[in-house]
Formats: sequence, C-alpha cells, structure tokens
Amino acid sequence: MAGHSQFKNIMHRKGRQDAVRSKLFSKLAREITVAAKMGLPDPNMNPRLRAAIQAARAENMPKDNIERAIKKALGGDSENYEEIRYEGYAPGGVAVIIEALTDNRNRTASEVRSYFTKAGGSLAETGAVSFMFDRVGVIEYDAKVATEDAMMEAAIEAGADDASSSEHGHEIVTAMDALRDVAKELETKFGEPKKAALVWRAQNQIAVDDEAGEKILKLLDSLDDNDDVQNVYSNAEFSDALMAKMG
Repeated sequence: MAGHSQFKNIMHRKGRQDAVRSKLFSKLAREITVAAKMGLPDPNMNPRLRAAIQAARAENMPKDNIERAIKKALGGDSENYEEIRYEGYAPGGVAVIIEALTDNRNRTASEVRSYFTKAGGSLAETGAVSFMFDRVGVIEYDAKVATEDAMMEAAIEAGADDASSSEHGHEIVTAMDALRDVAKELETKFGEPKKAALVWRAQNQIAVDDEAGEKILKLLDSLDDNDDVQNVYSNAEFSDALMAKMG
C-alpha cells in the first residue's frame, strides 16, 4: 500500500508539473503571437519576437508550438490581445507591477483586484508604484558558457551597464534602448542567450518579515498563475528560510 500511495503522489506531482508547463507554454505562445502580429514575423527583423522565441526555447517549448504561434498571428484569426500594466500594494507596503496580455480587460482587472483584496493589499492607479522601479534590459546565460571575468569583460565591451555571475548563471543588465545591440554583440561570442528581455527592476528592496512575506508570496503566485498575466515584479526581499519553506 505504501508503494501504491507513493506512486499516486508521484503521479499527482507529475500531473501538477505538466499543468504548470502547459500554462507556461500558453503564455509564451501568446507573447510570440502578439509580437509577430505587432511587427514582422521574422525574428531577425523583430526584436520583440526574437526575445519571445528565445524565452520559449529556454523553457524547451517544442519548435512546432513556436511555429504554430507565429502562424496564428499571420492567419488573422488570432484573438486581439491588449497589453495592460497593473500596479498595486501588497501587505507591508510592498510594490507590485503586473504585465498582462488580455482579450477582456474587465475580466482581468476584476481578477487581479480580487487577488490583492484577498491578500490584504490594494490595486492602485497606473504609475503609483512604477516610479520605484527602473525599466532595464536583462540578458541571461548559463554559467557554463563563460567564466565570470570573461563575461564581465564581454559585457563591458558590448556596452552593458552591469553584469553579475553565480553558480546559477550570468546576468547582464543594459539600458532599455541598448538591449538589442548588447544582446547581438554577446551572441557573437557566447551564442543565443537564455533570456533577453525588458524587465522592471526595483530601485530598492523592502525586507519583509516571514508572516507578511508568506502572504506576499501567495499573492505573487496567484497573480502568476492567472492565464492573462505574463510577468509579475515586486520590491519585496524575503528571508532564505521563508523561500525554503514556500519553495
């Protein structure tokens, strides 16, 4: 019986992982479709589409799925998605930015608002918290592609603002308008990056206690789990103990 129970647990976990993966692929496909629809369907001529495809490849999204998402945009029968940014406050005064692609802004706004209310936070006007963040480009590589010194030197030569390395990989930060040029320069030396995208980076992080942190992490997870939400950013700093517990 114990073995059977363990098997059920494994299958349940696998099912949950498959569901998470399926949802991730749907979000990646949506970004590819929107990017292809807004510009040329050629990733070499469309930086946003190129970044979307790179993100999909980094998550091992099948090539057929990527091509299908591009064709969907060309077919003219794809949904019309609207890009919306939501901003709000989580418990403890933590700032949160949400980027969404939605075909029904009323539905998405209602769902996002309900997540904040349930967590003890509040949705705010656009611009209420974004001034506490910088809009920057981020490029990521696996740790194995270069040494820390080699990546730092290459990043500086390419015109990046900053670079940091750890056992998890290399992260290069650029000015918003320099992302494309820096990414292309680094690609000639290290190949295609794992990620090359514009993100919201908090200027200062707010340390939160574990009680508030748990509520904030649940809020961020709820937002991230929403089908219309593409990206979620906050300026919260969580303890290692809480991250281990919630992980």
